[in-house]
Amino acid sequence: MKKLTMLPTHLPRKLTISLWDFSWYTMTQPGEPYHDLTARFDELVERGYNTIRICAMPYFLFGPNGKREGRLHFGNLGEVGKRTRWYNCAGGAELDGHAHILELFRQAKEHDCYVILSSWEYQQSPSFLATPELADELAAIPPADRFMALARSMDRLITFLKEEGYGDRIALAELHNELEFGGLTQVGLDQGISFEDKTTLLACMRPYIEEALGYLRSRHADTLISISHVLIHDYPKQLVAANTQVGQFHLYLNGVLQELMDETGIWDETVPFPNARVQALLREEAPPFESYQLPAGEEWRLKGNPIGLRLFYLHDWTDPDKWDYFLYDRYGAHKLAMLQKTDQRFADVAWWAQQAQVPVVVGEGYVGYTPLQAGFEEGPVGKFVAEYAIRKGMELGFWGMVLCSNCAPHHPFWKDVEWQLRMNTLIQRS
Repeated sequence: MKKLTMLPTHLPRKLTISLWDFSWYTMTQPGEPYHDLTARFDELVERGYNTIRICAMPYFLFGPNGKREGRLHFGNLGEVGKRTRWYNCAGGAELDGHAHILELFRQAKEHDCYVILSSWEYQQSPSFLATPELADELAAIPPADRFMALARSMDRLITFLKEEGYGDRIALAELHNELEFGGLTQVGLDQGISFEDKTTLLACMRPYIEEALGYLRSRHADTLISISHVLIHDYPKQLVAANTQVGQFHLYLNGVLQELMDETGIWDETVPFPNARVQALLREEAPPFESYQLPAGEEWRLKGNPIGLRLFYLHDWTDPDKWDYFLYDRYGAHKLAMLQKTDQRFADVAWWAQQAQVPVVVGEGYVGYTPLQAGFEEGPVGKFVAEYAIRKGMELGFWGMVLCSNCAPHHPFWKDVEWQLRMNTLIQRS
């Protein structure tokens, strides 16, 4: 086992992570998962977790002129996303965002838990606002200035939390979720770099990322400052910001899921949709794709959001049994490649971390993005894949691991208490 890079003494030797993403503030209505934060933290500890990873909405809370006044108002995507993970919120919530994040940290402290701060604000988060003003404000920032705009907002958020006595609950602060996806990539796209050319795209983004991380490190020497990358593409890890203090990576294997996605064309506009494969997966009552739309005048909700209407339609209207059967039927053809991808990506990260002398956190994974009511990821194969990755991460001395992106209060997998406790115990004892 590799030796862990030196960590601040007040932080746990291992982070067991549940991904609460932006749902902790978009699903707060009565009856929704995060209406009662005390109960959710009780369940978090019961399952063996000591850390949550969230979109801390730094730009929603702190703008260019400092703390934003007033309440945050949230909506939803109408009939779109009703059975799509993370998008099935009721809408209509009104929150004092500053009070809400303080309550989250108060509960974290009372339950002896920690928080990974991040931002999804150049990806999904603006889609849930009731009106587009903040989304428009983010989009209006010139691409080259977006990194520092986020850094300044994150700085103000960290300062705010420290002033309220919660600085010791911050496990780390990352500039933004999955830097190679979403609005931050525009700085490279404007130079003619292909979105698919992640190596060139990250090389272009790196100076801006390093400037933003340097600013945060200069402002918060006692807080770990980090990045967030995806391990889907096999890019050279030398492109990761040299001044990050933690490597936070996401392992989405896809594998058998990639076959389904390719055949349905949910990510590829050149593939006819809905084609025969899509039709074979749909519920009998599925509406025509042509009638499946956002509410009139709310097309702005998906501007900058990496998820398109094809995926929403299939996730909302797939028959979960048909979806899962396809994955089980075809898994054998992909099993070895999926395990080998885990080995290769994690070995690559471990090598980089040893050179950079920083700890590694795996904050999302492992099979991929599946419909809310599908059960493949929480079934025997999904658990096998997740456990394989968790054990591999522990062999390599990674600091923190998510059990599965779907192990959180807003997913059905949350109900499997025994498996989560067993995996978290394995991580803690490694």
